Amino acid sequence: MNPATGWTGRTACALQAALRLSNEGFAEHLGIGVRTVAAWHQKPDLRPKSEMQQLLDTALDQAPAAVKDRFAALTGDAEPVDDRVVSDPNITAALEWLDEHAGWEPGTARREVSRRLSGLDLRQLQDRGTRRSRVNQREVADALQQYYPDRPDDYGCYSARVDGTEITTSILTRPAWLDLNSPLGAEQLRLTSGVPDSPALLDAEAAGRAAQRLAEGLALGTKLVNMPLYRLLGIDTESSINGALGVSHFVHYALTMDLLEAELIDALASGAGSLPLRDRHLPSVATVLDLSGRLCAGGTLALCAFARPADPFRGPADYVLLVQERSGHVVNAARRLAVIPKGFHQPVTDYRADAKIAATLRREMEEELFGRDDIDNTVGHQRAADPMHPSRMSEPMRWLTAEPGRLRMECTAVGLNLVSGNYEVPALIVVDDEEFWTRYGGVIEANWESSTLRQYSTLDRDLLTDLAGDVAWSNEGLFALLEGLRRLNQIGGDRVNLPTIEWETR
Repeated sequence: MNPATGWTGRTACALQAALRLSNEGFAEHLGIGVRTVAAWHQKPDLRPKSEMQQLLDTALDQAPAAVKDRFAALTGDAEPVDDRVVSDPNITAALEWLDEHAGWEPGTARREVSRRLSGLDLRQLQDRGTRRSRVNQREVADALQQYYPDRPDDYGCYSARVDGTEITTSILTRPAWLDLNSPLGAEQLRLTSGVPDSPALLDAEAAGRAAQRLAEGLALGTKLVNMPLYRLLGIDTESSINGALGVSHFVHYALTMDLLEAELIDALASGAGSLPLRDRHLPSVATVLDLSGRLCAGGTLALCAFARPADPFRGPADYVLLVQERSGHVVNAARRLAVIPKGFHQPVTDYRADAKIAATLRREMEEELFGRDDIDNTVGHQRAADPMHPSRMSEPMRWLTAEPGRLRMECTAVGLNLVSGNYEVPALIVVDDEEFWTRYGGVIEANWESSTLRQYSTLDRDLLTDLAGDVAWSNEGLFALLEGLRRLNQIGGDRVNLPTIEWETR
């Protein structure tokens, strides 16, 4: 109850109705006389004495969630509810997940998110977004290297010297995971179980942060889709990429591990030192490396290099590289620079075949570069039995796959991102036939996940050096750019004049 108004006979009777009890049953429930309950019905404006107020407070606090919902509806105390809280199946799934894993009665998460949503100030959220945007990639990398000072032998954070410029990242890796140059399609990522995992219960702090994340997402219009995700259980790169995968769901990731990035950036922006969610979910490098003991979701991203013919204005034949600035409406790496395509490693219809990194990259190319909305799971449900069947492909993808060798994909490295513990599998996509860019360069267009799309020539060494040193990068995007440029320098021939990149792990 609102302490400013307190209980009246009318609201006491509303609680009785919500509990669906007779006068006798309600009196017994409270441990009071039946005549007192009858008096509330006769005098609805009567204010019970303080000890009776306490009994009513206790009865309401201990009531099941459904009773509290009925009481709120009867008294008009229900929180304003955003339409998506009750109509969006993805939000509903997130609320149900939160109730289950916070140990809450069904309906508690809905009320808690609605309560938090009603108290949000959109201008304050926008101001916070501006403060977050001022925290750059280098600050994030430095903070995480300080948080995780004890790194085992053979593991370190990916760093590089790019034509003399020092660059550090938050990507935990090892020499055996770098410069792989492994053709994609040959990787052996095995799905060991298609049954979603069952995470441990959230404590009060973690549950509250999860509810706040949902409320803020609703206020800002952030897209959340409860899609299945692969989770990494083990990895080996001795011959090609080998590993074991399980299955999780996006709401598990979004309401746990994905909260670590915002917590860290807010702490850096404000100068605060406390990171309770990181202390809970990812407290040490040993936890980071315990892949099977935690949720290790992740994805793949690729540096795309399309061959272009000589041009009287642009100059000699080269490759064009595409770089995106991520939209503010994406869940991760919002407003950061990244290579394109970039996507979560996830199944669509064939859980075993989709485990190939190449399957995710081809699908992301269709969605993020070639305009296929029908495979964008944030737009609608996937109903096609085989969304990547040749008959459904875009014209550019159909041309690329019509002959062997037109589309080359290589995995360049593997790493674990200390930002949220994700596994990152950067790749290089190369199209050597100039005819592709001549035919389709004009129809390539980024989707809603990008706010802008930039192009760089592989002959412009100075601009690419500046690009590598830009602190607006996401850490995984920078990792993919540097490893992609190293490989392209080996195979690009006269089409490239790239900066010298020497990596180390530290």
